[in-house]
Amino acid sequence: MPEKRKFYTSFHDLSPREYMYIPEGSLQVGKPGSFSRIELGHLFIAIGVLTVAFSFTFSKNSLLFFFLGSHISIVSYFRFMPIAFLGIVTAFFIHELSHKFIAQKYGLWSEFRMYPRGLLFSMIIAFFTGLVFAAPGAVMFRGEAKAFETGRIAAAGPTSNIIIAVVTYILYHFIFFDTGFWGTLIGFICLVNLLLATFNLLPFGPLDGKKMLQWNEIAWSVLFSISVLFLSGMFIGGNLLSNFFV
Repeated sequence: MPEKRKFYTSFHDLSPREYMYIPEGSLQVGKPGSFSRIELGHLFIAIGVLTVAFSFTFSKNSLLFFFLGSHISIVSYFRFMPIAFLGIVTAFFIHELSHKFIAQKYGLWSEFRMYPRGLLFSMIIAFFTGLVFAAPGAVMFRGEAKAFETGRIAAAGPTSNIIIAVVTYILYHFIFFDTGFWGTLIGFICLVNLLLATFNLLPFGPLDGKKMLQWNEIAWSVLFSISVLFLSGMFIGGNLLSNFFV
């Protein structure tokens, strides 16, 4: 008996109205790697906002740090901006594109849509506290997706983050350890990718982990175990994390 196909309106099970609109006539399935002008605009805005937010965090220029006696430095803020930008591009951007390309591979309409309220909230929290609660948006898809297709689409994002984290971790420890700017950059890319993978693999709500668990418990267990063990090892070792939290 053929597997029954299910119709999805959003990868994160949120109404498109909670994101930005999807124009009529735009739901044409493109080849893997194709983008609409609206989608590119949403990606650029989301990356820009997250870059500004993370720059507040790692330059320690938030109002909370100021009230705690930390010196506010505009130079430090702009010095961390390219690090934040490259970290966001290699983590958030590649994560979302991995979802998108796999969905397109299965013949689904798939585009990123920013979440304006989430971006605004991220900016406000970063400015006042120095913390980043990243809710930039999501890849949305429409079409008839089988269960295994949905599971593989969900797995694509965290898998890309774990691969990038492993590669940059090796580069950090064997090539760029204690090398100033480049060491900080490679370390941040590793850290933000691993945090993003671990968070998204939690089996709750609209996260990737829940969709993976519904599809294949073994695949979810393997990815989640790798990300948790890797992240725990970084906190126990402490060398990489000291660049950002000391």
